[in-house]
Amino acid sequence: MKRALIGAACITLAGMSVFAADLNKEQERLENCGVVMQEVLNVPDNIPRDLLEKAECVIVFPNLMKAAFVVGAEYGRGAMVCRTGEKFRGPWGAPAMYALEGGSFGFQIGGEATDLILLVMNDRGMESILSSKVKLGGDASVAAGPKGRDTSADTDAWMRAEILSYSRSRGLFAGVSVAGTTLRPDDDASEQVYGHAIKAKDIVRGDHVIVPATGRHFVAVLEKSSPHDESEHAASNQK
Repeated sequence: MKRALIGAACITLAGMSVFAADLNKEQERLENCGVVMQEVLNVPDNIPRDLLEKAECVIVFPNLMKAAFVVGAEYGRGAMVCRTGEKFRGPWGAPAMYALEGGSFGFQIGGEATDLILLVMNDRGMESILSSKVKLGGDASVAAGPKGRDTSADTDAWMRAEILSYSRSRGLFAGVSVAGTTLRPDDDASEQVYGHAIKAKDIVRGDHVIVPATGRHFVAVLEKSSPHDESEHAASNQK
């Protein structure tokens, strides 16, 4: 009996290894986006729940490194998940892969990997991101996001921003400045995830795009934490 159990365990582990080995780097990156989002939401005083409920899209860039941005070279890669529907008021949809380029981040921690999360808060910010690359702080307004259980002061700069940004590094979680960086769809990476050519706009706007297996955790985390859009636009549409 003991030998049988050991054998079954070995087969299970072998199957998991084969599955992991079969994933390409973009699929692994997408899986990691879900892990990062889950870990961040488990941090005390993380992203305010009322802000997450108002967000139309969430973008996660795992394991950004300082060196790539201090010299203004290369980029970070991650994934974006948006709410479905014409006005981004429905359930969370399928992920599209995105890239972040250039600029100098507000965090400057030598040699330390940093996870970056962006919340897209309104239609204007969303439409520009879907269409082409945008310069954060220029084409789309961006602010370091507040953290805590909830938000209140509607006069703060972050209340007027189209995008709110957060970072996690060395166990610390806080808002961070990403002004001057450029955000763009990474359609080549999306092709690696979905197995065929597909543009970010078609993923986000498509009614029948199935969430790939490697993106299910990311979507599930968002569905559990913020199943309904609580923005003012959504509330007005329900009246």
